[in-house]
This record gives sequence, structure tokens and C-alpha cells, in this order.
Amino acid sequence: MTVTKDIRTDRIFHALSDHTRRDILRRSLEGEHSISELAASYDMSFAAVQKHVSVLHKAGLLTKRRKGRKALTRGNPETIRSATALLKELEALWYGRVERMDFLIAQDNPETPNLPSET
Repeated sequence: MTVTKDIRTDRIFHALSDHTRRDILRRSLEGEHSISELAASYDMSFAAVQKHVSVLHKAGLLTKRRKGRKALTRGNPETIRSATALLKELEALWYGRVERMDFLIAQDNPETPNLPSET
């Protein structure tokens, strides 16, 4: 189960690692767009935009539906929330370690005042 979650997380962050995909996601979060409409905004082929949309869709960041001959995309805020939760968890871990280091340093040197927590 953890492996599946890790693969999903890897897909999300891989998808977000490209500036064009992040821009497509931003547009898709604002409203539903056809891939043709999205492609008109970029200096690249329709096929290239379609590939970016596919990466976002496989990561769960976009949903797709058909309306006649058009493929329509919409951003998926739930997946973004799960990525945000992971980042917040990592941030809390980091701040916890910093606070622990501050505590250990203060124990080694009693004259060093405790630094205030940034959390």
C-alpha cells in the first residue's frame, strides 16, 4: 500500500516539475478547457500539449471527460490538497528537527539562550 502511495506521490511531483504543466494545471483549475484551447496558448505542437495533459491526468492532477469530439480537462483540487498535506508534514518534520538541534545546543552550552520556535 505504501508503495502505491509513493508511486502516486512521485507522479504528482514529476508532473509539477515542468513549468508548462504547472501552467496547464493553473488554467484547468480556473475552469474546464479543451486540449485544443490549451494548445493555442503554447508555442508547441498539439501533440506536445496533449502529452503534458496526459502526464497531469496520470498524476491525478487533472480530470478529463469527453464532450462530443472534444476532450475537456479540469484541475483536481483533491490531489493538490494531498500534495500540500505531504509538504506540510515534511515542513513540520524539518522544524521539529531544528527545534531539537536548538535544544541540544542549549544543553551543551548553558549560557546560550533557547531560540524561539518558528512553528
